[in-house]
Amino acid sequence: MKNYYIIDFDSTFTQVEALDELARISLENHPDQEKIYREIERYTNLAMEGKISFRESLAGRVNLLQANRTHLDKLIAHLKKKVSKSFSRNKEFFKEHSDTAWIVSGGFKEFITPVVSPYHIKKENIYANTFRFDAEGNIIGYDETNPLSDEGGKVKLLKQLNIDGRIFGIGDGYSDFQLKESGLIEKFYAFTENISRQSVTDKADHIAPSFDEFLYVNDLPRAISYPKNRILCLIVGDVPEIAAHILKRDGFSIRVKETLEEKYVKDVGMLLLANGESISDDVLSRADKLKTIGYLGDVKGHLSKAICNEKGIVVFDDKKNKKRNAEFIPRRMAGFINNGDTDQSRNFPNLTLPNLNRAHRLLHIHNNVPGVMAQINNIYAENNINIFSQFLMTRGEIGYAVTDIDAAYDKQMLKQLKQVDHTIKFRILYK
Repeated sequence: MKNYYIIDFDSTFTQVEALDELARISLENHPDQEKIYREIERYTNLAMEGKISFRESLAGRVNLLQANRTHLDKLIAHLKKKVSKSFSRNKEFFKEHSDTAWIVSGGFKEFITPVVSPYHIKKENIYANTFRFDAEGNIIGYDETNPLSDEGGKVKLLKQLNIDGRIFGIGDGYSDFQLKESGLIEKFYAFTENISRQSVTDKADHIAPSFDEFLYVNDLPRAISYPKNRILCLIVGDVPEIAAHILKRDGFSIRVKETLEEKYVKDVGMLLLANGESISDDVLSRADKLKTIGYLGDVKGHLSKAICNEKGIVVFDDKKNKKRNAEFIPRRMAGFINNGDTDQSRNFPNLTLPNLNRAHRLLHIHNNVPGVMAQINNIYAENNINIFSQFLMTRGEIGYAVTDIDAAYDKQMLKQLKQVDHTIKFRILYK
């Protein structure tokens, strides 16, 4: 049975609510701009939370817009820059699923079609409302016969389409959840990359902080190997806000705490510590998912380098305690997670890697003993792997082998690499 993917537009495919943005444009010089805009925003939120009917919200917003075709041109240019990051980086998914990835929205085709078309989404797979215009090109209303203009419009539309297949819904609002409630779709994913509405997330089958998360849990082709929203980044102590901002903007799941609480030890993937903070050997030895530690100062004497080496944890610090380290250290940590870079690490070989381009990057951290690279390359040879580039550096007890390969390979090979003698940690990256 074929799978179909029904995707919302406002605050899902794009970061913003299009009608709210259109109001900003059309009311730019209006003396009551802010008052009218707040009223439009109020209509949007009430409908998204299921507190008023969608038709009531739509009619109220359109009547307040005072917009025309020239305003729509400006809106389209603006929306193209506001595509949600996780959708933007997954163009290939839409190319491969152009027959089954659909946009279904209570928004309007006049601005949705030009925004989503560059993503290989077919015009016939875009379902949305349409405006009515007067002779001068002013928006005077919308087609009220379109089921998407009515309360429960998405449900009515899918009943009309009578799709033969399994349907997955992705959206941020109450109208998206109604699809699940109706029994027409297999699962509903509450998309929270841009906004999280508790009235929606409470009822969802799964919360998707990014489109990467949706693709990951459904084992679908995706631009990155592992959703960054699944990597818990713990920030401990008196750390400047800019550090958290940098890591949150990159998509990591951030927690800011005064101390390293026990409940986070088994799940933390990244740890950023203020100067003066320390980690006990017991805690460090039990942090099995920890990949990198950043320290805003000289880390010496505050954690065990030996345990970090044993567990393959990359440490970044700043011995000179420069003011810039609140930005520099988080970016180094993100560089390792995103690209495998270990440049200026305190304990690993310093390696700056080229950006990935249509390849999978295999990171093999191992004990620095003879014969490991021979084992690794024998596995590549046995599996007829096309290697694009390979890097090996050592530092003390640590060996760090990085291999960029063609994405076409048997996944069983990954298990073989993990079982190489003296392996400490193995990761796969692609983006």
